[in-house]
Amino acid sequence: MNADIVDLRSFYHTRLGRLAAHSIAMALVPVWPKLPDERLVGLGYCLPYLDRLGADAERVMAFMPASQGAINWPAHAASATALVMDDELPLPDASIDRVLMVHALEFTESPRETLRELWRILAPGGRLVIVAPNRRGVWARLEHTPFGNGRPYSKSQVTELLRETNFTPGAFAEALFFPPSKSRAVLKFRSSFERSGRTFWPAFSGVNIVEAQKRLYQGLPVAARARRKVLVPALAPQGVPTTRDRP
Repeated sequence: MNADIVDLRSFYHTRLGRLAAHSIAMALVPVWPKLPDERLVGLGYCLPYLDRLGADAERVMAFMPASQGAINWPAHAASATALVMDDELPLPDASIDRVLMVHALEFTESPRETLRELWRILAPGGRLVIVAPNRRGVWARLEHTPFGNGRPYSKSQVTELLRETNFTPGAFAEALFFPPSKSRAVLKFRSSFERSGRTFWPAFSGVNIVEAQKRLYQGLPVAARARRKVLVPALAPQGVPTTRDRP
């Protein structure tokens, strides 16, 4: 089931959503160096993370898949969001330095085509960071959060996808070891769950975080892509010639 923009925004406005965003953002820090003068694109629903991680970037854009919907962001500045097809992004080749995917890979219809499109827009040496639900974790099994919808991935599955699409996997991290409960009594121990989980049960995290770099030395096979029908308005009637039009 695809995530809807209204449901995603509502989740991150709850206490559970805010704590989940904080845990993921903290896990991203070791694999996410600062971005001085770099161009950053977030694909999916990345707004809670772009606010935290994009402060040093030269430019930040939020791309939201058409199946999900889009909202305006940031609230008090010119809009930097765009509604896109995730396998046909409106950017030239090698134009972006960093891409962050959150609530994206698990919902895309063609993961390989999407990653190949990200490879295309990334500059040489550009980096991609994927946050995807862990198929072994509790969060992927409960549908009251966005992480319980879509197609979850193990770390090895994400790594294989990246290698098939010409990326070199690098750093790994995990987050969301605390249970996705709405109980304040349970959420009060979130920090303890996160510390213990990273030490004792890292394979059962709620999300896997994988960082990868664009690889240049190997040829990338190009698959034939069906063209979409585009309707163009006619400026004048375009009918079949009649006898009156003949000389």
